[in-house]
Amino acid sequence: MFFKPKSSSISSAMLLMYSLAIFPITMSFIAQDKSILFEWTILQISSCSMTFIVILDSISLSFSNTVCLISGCVMLFSSSYMAHDPFLKRFTWLVMLFVMSMNLLVFIPSLPALLLGWDGLGIVSFALVIYYQNAKSLAAGMLTVLANRIGDVMILISIGLLVLQGHWNILLMWDFHMSVMVMITITVAAMTKSAQIPFSSWLPAAMAAPTPVSALVHSSTLVTAGVFLVIRFFPFLSTSKAFLSCLLFISVLTLLMAGLGANFENDLKKVIALSTLSQLGVMMMSLGMNMPYLALFHLYTHALFKALLFLCAGTIIHNSSNSQDIRSMGMIFSQAPLTVSCMNVANLSLCGAPFLSGFYSKDLILEVALFDPTNLIMVLLIFLATGMTAAYSLRLSFCSLWGSVKSNPYHSKQEKDAYINWATTILTLAAIVAGFFLQTIFNDFNPMPFVLPFSYKMVTISVIILGLFLASVLWDTPHSNKKITKYKFFFTTMWFLAPISAQPLTKMSMIFGTNLMKSIDQGWLEILGGQGAAVTMSNMTMSNQNLQIKSFNFFILLMIVSATVLVSGLSMISM
Repeated sequence: MFFKPKSSSISSAMLLMYSLAIFPITMSFIAQDKSILFEWTILQISSCSMTFIVILDSISLSFSNTVCLISGCVMLFSSSYMAHDPFLKRFTWLVMLFVMSMNLLVFIPSLPALLLGWDGLGIVSFALVIYYQNAKSLAAGMLTVLANRIGDVMILISIGLLVLQGHWNILLMWDFHMSVMVMITITVAAMTKSAQIPFSSWLPAAMAAPTPVSALVHSSTLVTAGVFLVIRFFPFLSTSKAFLSCLLFISVLTLLMAGLGANFENDLKKVIALSTLSQLGVMMMSLGMNMPYLALFHLYTHALFKALLFLCAGTIIHNSSNSQDIRSMGMIFSQAPLTVSCMNVANLSLCGAPFLSGFYSKDLILEVALFDPTNLIMVLLIFLATGMTAAYSLRLSFCSLWGSVKSNPYHSKQEKDAYINWATTILTLAAIVAGFFLQTIFNDFNPMPFVLPFSYKMVTISVIILGLFLASVLWDTPHSNKKITKYKFFFTTMWFLAPISAQPLTKMSMIFGTNLMKSIDQGWLEILGGQGAAVTMSNMTMSNQNLQIKSFNFFILLMIVSATVLVSGLSMISM
């Protein structure tokens, strides 16, 4: 009997081989600081030509390498995690389309062609979020796709505005009389994909997707598309001081909101989703402080440890009878040491613990914020949110990994699974060494040299330690939850963004659609339309049929009477 490999393991091998194959090419492009631009002219109308452009440079190749490495590990994980799913082949095709859309977005610096990847991400993400086909998944999918459609419309508007430039090449933008409108449309498009305020509510809702999809969406594909778009457009966008100030303000608000929400959330996947939102705020914040390459650096390091965090969370959920509530978990470290070790590495990297990958990027962004501060209040809010990151990471570990056993026991069924162990081990090694490696090979990831006093240098570490201390005090007391219950709804609904975004889009549209259906489709339109016409025709045919039947009977009676009269007349004549 021959072993038949699964579609997910085949696609995993393809993605990992692709990642390994382009790695030396990426290194050569980085070392030589080289860029290659391929351009095909498809259509030319007047002075405006429609072209298809592909760019090969250090950013696009390294981004594609990271995406395919993470996708390969996620598909390897899916080979075991979704082994009993009857639609595994469909799931594999959707994930491969997702990765292809992200690669199209990375390699195409032309806005009309970039729509292939941009729209592809939106459509495939909707198909993946509603994968389980229940009411919760459908509601989350509608919220996700409708929020992302705002960004798609903004991209279309910017394409129309850029006709005035005569081309759509992102790399050759210049200032013209409609440039402010283009800046606004592109920024809003990036904000919708990266879930910045006020478009944040779709990101936790997208947790209805399978865990491998969450790992992919929240690490290197959908949410990072907006950050990548701003990085590509940054030389053009940064010419406006108002753009930098607004982006900094919005990103710090998002960072703060996500940090507060994660400290009050009890759903394991939603805590990690809110931490993604927080780190997206860090990336946008570094863009707002005029540091695009540091944002890209943090994007890479965050992608690696966030994918690892989701895969470990998926294993824990799968083995905890599919329970996602961290209050019902406990003592997992004694039953799943490898999973917990990998999760602790990812958590520490998320906090910015020294010498892990998150430290090199996050600490550098915070130090630059201290070195060249834009506003004292902004700096205070940034460090407050950093302390909250440490607090919710410790709370997550304290409640689920180290706490006492609660209602749902952990069944260590998959701790010896080779697919899961290889996927988590590869990502753990990447989460440990990637920060130092990327900072060494990318000269652009090292900003201009600056010297900070020792007291400033220790601020980040002090804030992290303070956040850990406050979390241990706050979440250890049994009556602490009673004190903060009255504020919980405000924080868990992301400052009321979730109900404001969800209800107008889902509840009100459903009520409106139901009323329209009852009043029009099942009301007057049905009477005047299909059902009314059917009843009228039926009545007319019945009347016609009855009339014809009666006429036939009358004709037969008339013939009988006539024949009787004729026979009687003839008999009388013969007599």
